[in-house]
Amino acid sequence: MEKRPRKTPAERARAQYTNYAVRESMELMDFLAAKMPDASRTKLKSLLSKRVVFVDNVITTQFNYPLQPGMKVQISKQKGKKEFNNRLLKIVYEDAYIIVVEKMQGLLSVNTERQKERTAYTILNEYIQRSGRQFRVYIVHRLDRDTSGLMMFAKDEKTQRTLRDNWHEIVTDRRYVAVVEGNMEKDYDTIVSWLTDKTLYVSSSKYDDGGSKSITHYRTIKRANGYSLVELDLETGRKNQIRVHMQDLGHPIVGDGRYGGENYSNPIGRLALHAFKLCFYHPVTGDLMEFETPYPADFKKLFLKK
Repeated sequence: MEKRPRKTPAERARAQYTNYAVRESMELMDFLAAKMPDASRTKLKSLLSKRVVFVDNVITTQFNYPLQPGMKVQISKQKGKKEFNNRLLKIVYEDAYIIVVEKMQGLLSVNTERQKERTAYTILNEYIQRSGRQFRVYIVHRLDRDTSGLMMFAKDEKTQRTLRDNWHEIVTDRRYVAVVEGNMEKDYDTIVSWLTDKTLYVSSSKYDDGGSKSITHYRTIKRANGYSLVELDLETGRKNQIRVHMQDLGHPIVGDGRYGGENYSNPIGRLALHAFKLCFYHPVTGDLMEFETPYPADFKKLFLKK
């Protein structure tokens, strides 16, 4: 008897989902009802509440979510996921290999030697381990405690290694938005400096002094009320890179007590820095994954007419 060829990891990952292409505009519930005519509305609502329905790779629980032609709807074949409710962390995508979250400001990404507190890492580990003690998450990259936004964890060591070793080839777009002090002089530019981690702060030099070469591209979106809204694209990902580079320009990030100088202001009670976009090739399937979150509402308040 001929042996069936073993499925590749990519084929196994794709096989976890039933995939549907959206051909015409309609609400998500109507779409699911059309694709699953034998399922009751209660059953369909249950799929949404169990967080197993994805629209363009994002978990979607809103029954009247508006679908447009060209979108992709996926239904996970896994049993309903364990409930996840945490005010500091939101899961936006999860499969057998990776988990993408939106972290709120004030939450550490991972523990440090000095800080033994709840972190995004420990919260996700508790969630994953409810499925079995052998399961855990693996760190791929970090966000500063005071920075909010999108970050990714791996769910096994092989995936973690693939992501870490090929980060610059796998990640196609990683962008931040920040509110900085004053009116930016240029609409767009690139900042290059050499950064050195001094433990309590990161120093910056215009010349190679043995530090790590660091490159940040920026675009000014808006200027008003003595602030500028800036979109930042990291070519390198050093510790505190954006915060130091904005300080170098003389436009520190609003709410930055470390790099904002003696007269720093904190009008919204937080650091005005948010990782709003993360796009990458899936480390197992090779599919292009694109995630984006809205700019925080607090940032927009600073630009309202006074």
